[in-house]
Amino acid sequence: MADLQAASTVPASLRVHQFHGLQPGPRLIVLGAVHGNETCGTQAIEALLPELDSGRLTIQRGCLTLVPVANPLAFARGTRQGDRNLNRRLRPEPEPREFEDRVANVLCPLLAAHEVLLDLHSFHTPGEPFAMLGPEDNTGSLEPFTYAACESAWAAHLGPRRFVEGWLDTYAAGVAERRARAALDGALPAVVQDAQYGVGTTEYMRSVGGYGITLECGLHGDPHGAAVGLHAIRQTLAWLGMADLPLVPPVGDPDVMRLVQVTDRLHPDDRLAAPWRGFDPVRAGQPIGWRHDGQAVCAPEDGWVVFPNPEAEVGQEWFYFARRSPRRLG
Repeated sequence: MADLQAASTVPASLRVHQFHGLQPGPRLIVLGAVHGNETCGTQAIEALLPELDSGRLTIQRGCLTLVPVANPLAFARGTRQGDRNLNRRLRPEPEPREFEDRVANVLCPLLAAHEVLLDLHSFHTPGEPFAMLGPEDNTGSLEPFTYAACESAWAAHLGPRRFVEGWLDTYAAGVAERRARAALDGALPAVVQDAQYGVGTTEYMRSVGGYGITLECGLHGDPHGAAVGLHAIRQTLAWLGMADLPLVPPVGDPDVMRLVQVTDRLHPDDRLAAPWRGFDPVRAGQPIGWRHDGQAVCAPEDGWVVFPNPEAEVGQEWFYFARRSPRRLG
């Protein structure tokens, strides 16, 4: 009986809303709560649904798919993940073992059926909203891509003035460092040594021929985050020409940064050197964190601290380091 009760508390489905215009157009999918404690996307989608249901907003061209809660188990628990991080190593699993594997087996075909993805997130420490861009066009083996101009032009209309690139290649370099550590002590599970562990929703979307942006709407629980997400959805519909909505001008003087290094937390007593906010500037040689044995982890050059997480699990991302990017939007 206890096992039956436990099973009944695990969600068995994803709630998906779909709106088809009667004229041809792009296929857009919007996700909320890929991480269960990041609820701004859920709130933004739930705010949009009454407009669509009442006819105050009409999808006239293409197809809009809304998934308010992409990870219902983590969302129900109010945690980042259920059994594992859905936004890492995202791919279909022929033999699903964890809850997120079963979600991936539904979510990945859903993503592949669309052309454009807007994924709404929030972050750990205070800071202003920003958008995560994919790579520039390339034919490399890690993340080949041909829609950089589309992503760039679209991103400029979403609202934030700050943009970040370099996710997957920086994460791949971090995986290489994990492998080197594991070769010495064998302490890290094999999954976080997987070269594809950094593949999340937008990376998967690009791998199946589409393009996408992760929009970080603000601090977890910030009541303004939902408004940031809702504005971004409406501007995406306007930019794609799916609904008759006014398109705001592109952001002026965008601030584009490139991730170049990820640092993992290696011990429970590792601590950050300051209560960092996202994109706090640091100087070359300045301590960003302290290892449990007193060793400083210093900035390799002048740059910025990104995604600082004082509560990171051992073996997981503790903070990223970024430098200014020469990339231009438009």
